[in-house]
Amino acid sequence: MAKPAQGARYRGSIRDFPDFDPNQDAEALYTAMKGFGSDKEAILELITSRSNRQRQEISQSYKSLYGKDLIAALKYELTGKFERLIVGLMRPLAYCDAKEIKDAIAGVGTDEKCLIEILASRTNEQIHQLVEAYKEAYERDLEADILGDTSGHFQKMLVVLLQGTRENDDVVSEDLVQQDVQDLYQAGELKWGTDEAQFIYILGNRSKQHLRLVFDEYLKTTGKPIEASIRGELSGDFEKLMLAVVKCIRSTPEYFAERLFKAMKGLGTRDNTLIRIMVSRSELDMLDIREIFRTKYEKSLYSMIKNDTSGDYKKTLLKLCGGDDDAAGQFFPEAAQVAYQMWELSAVARVELKGTVRPAVAFNPDEDAKALRKAMKGIGTDEGTIIDIVTHRSNAQRQQIRQTFKSHFGRDLMADLKSEISGDLARLILGLMMTPAHYDAKQLKKAMEGAGTDEKALIEILATRTNEEIQAINKAYKEDYHKSLEDALSSDTSGHFKRILVSLATGNREEGGEDRDQAQEDVQVAAEILEIADTSSGDKASLETRFMTILCTRSYPHLRRVFQEFIKKTNYDVEHTIKKEMSGDVRDAFVAIVQSVKNKPLFFADKLYKSMKGAGTDEKTLTRIMVSRSEVDLLNIRREFIEKYDKSLHQAIEGDTSGDFMKALLALCGGED
Repeated sequence: MAKPAQGARYRGSIRDFPDFDPNQDAEALYTAMKGFGSDKEAILELITSRSNRQRQEISQSYKSLYGKDLIAALKYELTGKFERLIVGLMRPLAYCDAKEIKDAIAGVGTDEKCLIEILASRTNEQIHQLVEAYKEAYERDLEADILGDTSGHFQKMLVVLLQGTRENDDVVSEDLVQQDVQDLYQAGELKWGTDEAQFIYILGNRSKQHLRLVFDEYLKTTGKPIEASIRGELSGDFEKLMLAVVKCIRSTPEYFAERLFKAMKGLGTRDNTLIRIMVSRSELDMLDIREIFRTKYEKSLYSMIKNDTSGDYKKTLLKLCGGDDDAAGQFFPEAAQVAYQMWELSAVARVELKGTVRPAVAFNPDEDAKALRKAMKGIGTDEGTIIDIVTHRSNAQRQQIRQTFKSHFGRDLMADLKSEISGDLARLILGLMMTPAHYDAKQLKKAMEGAGTDEKALIEILATRTNEEIQAINKAYKEDYHKSLEDALSSDTSGHFKRILVSLATGNREEGGEDRDQAQEDVQVAAEILEIADTSSGDKASLETRFMTILCTRSYPHLRRVFQEFIKKTNYDVEHTIKKEMSGDVRDAFVAIVQSVKNKPLFFADKLYKSMKGAGTDEKTLTRIMVSRSEVDLLNIRREFIEKYDKSLHQAIEGDTSGDFMKALLALCGGED
C-alpha cells in the first residue's frame, strides 16, 4: 500500500486487510476459479479488499501452491471490462502504467490522452518506477519508444516529464518566481510566435509549490490565468499536455475528478480511462477525488458509476470508490475549503472577454452595400455573399452598410433581406443587422407575445446584461413598441418572478467592489431564506425581498464574495441550495443570476450545449446567443464549451445544423478549437 507523506493523512479508499493470510487468499481464489464457471463475486470481494502490496503476496503464494500464474488464471476465467479491471488491480502500479503506455503506442495510431494522463500526473518516484517496469516487462527503452511514436513539442515535453527530475516542493525562490512569470509572459503573450522551449523548461522542471506561486503571480501580472495563455499560444496535443500539467500542479485530485466525469458523461463510457484511474488512484487520493467530484458536479462519484456501469464490473468499481457521499449541495469540510480557495483565485482574476467578430480591416460600406444589392438582385439569391459580408463585419459597420444601402438605392436593406432569405438563416442574418439593444428588445417582445411566455428567454437576457446594456434595451423597447419594458413585464408575468424581472430590468446593479461587512449580513439572509441558518431574524416575506435585492442589485464582485462566504459559513454552495429549496421560474431566475456571476461565459456555454443536445435543436436559443455574444465574449464561451463538454462549439454546430444556417453560425463561431 502506498504510504502517505510524513504527517499527511492516508487518502486512499483501499487499505491493508487486517489479519492478512496470503496462502488462505490464494486458496480462496483457486476455489473460486475451480470447475465449471467461476465465482466472480468471491473474486471481486477478495481482490478489492486487499491492498496492492497484499495482492502481490497472494500472487506469489498462488504460484507456490499451484504452480500457476494467478494473472493468467484470472484472464482465462474472466472476460471483458471486468477482466481488465481485476487484472489491472493485480499488477503493481508501475507495471500497470507500463502496460497502459505500451498499449497506447502499440499498433496504428497513438492514444495521446493516455500518455498525457500518466506522464503529467505521476511523481518523480512513480516515473522512475514506470521506466524500470517498462524495461523489465518489454525489454525496451520507454524514452526510445516515445521518441519513435510522437513528434514536435509534444514529444519534447513528454521526454522532459519522463526524466522524473521535477524539483522538490521545498525548492522555492521568490526572485525566480518573478523571473519565471516574465519568461512565460515574454515567451507567449509578448512574442510574435511562441517560444515553446520556455514553457517546456519551466513547466517540466520547477517544483509544484514554486509553480503554484508562479501561476498566482502570472494572474496578478497579466490579468489572465496561465491556462488562457496556453490555449491562446499553443495548439494540438502539446496544448492538451501542458494544460494537463498545469491542472496536476494546481490539484492532481481535481484533474482526475474531471477525467472521471468526462469518461462517464454523455452517451457511452470511456472504460479504459475509468479503469485506469480507479485502479491507479485507489491507494493514493481517491477520497480527495470523491470530494472534489461532488463539489464540481453536484453528484457523487459513486452515484455516477452506479448509473453508468453494470454487473460485476460496476460492483468492483464501487468497491474501489469506497462509498457514497452526502446529498448534493453540501460539501465535505475539505471540499468546502477547496471551493473557498477557488473563489479566492477567481476574485483576483481579470479575465479578458473577447468576441469572435471584429471590425473588418479596410472596411468600405459602399462596396459592401453594392455587393449585397447584387447578391439579392434578379432571379435567385447569393446567400454565400450575404453570409460572408454580414458575419465578418462588426455591428457598427453593419449599421453603416444599412445607411449606405438606403442612400445608394433608396431601399431598406432589412426589408430586402426579409424578402430574399427565410427560416433560421433569415432570423440569424436579420438579428445581426440590428443593433444589440434593438435585437434584445425584440427578443424580449417575442418572449411575451401570444399564448404563453418564454420565461427562459426573459431570464437569459435580463440576468446577464450589464446596466448599460439594460438601459439601452429599455430605450429601444420604448422606441420600437411604444410601451415601457417594465409595463410589458408586469402585464405578462406575476408574483415573485415578476418582481425579479422588473428589478433586473431597471438596470440598477451596483458597480463597486465588495463590502466584506455587508457580505456577512447578505450571507445570513441567504442562509435564512434557504432554510439552512441556525437562527432566523425576520419574517419570510421580508427575507424574500431582501434576498431578491441582494441577487438583483449587488455588484458582481460583491456577490462573488457573498457566495464564497456562504460556503465558509454553511458548508453548502448557494447555487445547489437554490436548486434544492426553490422551484419554478423563481428558482430558474435566481440560478441564472448566480451562474452569470460565477462565470458568465460558462453560463452561455451550458445554454448552447443544451440547445443542441438530444433530438432536435432549439434554433431560437442557439441564434439568440450566437448573435448577442459574437462581439462580447463568444471566444471565452468557446473555451468554456470545449473545457466542459470535451468537444468544440464548432463541432457541435457542425453536427447539429446544416446548410447556409450552419455556414453562418460557423462563421460567427470564428474557428475550431
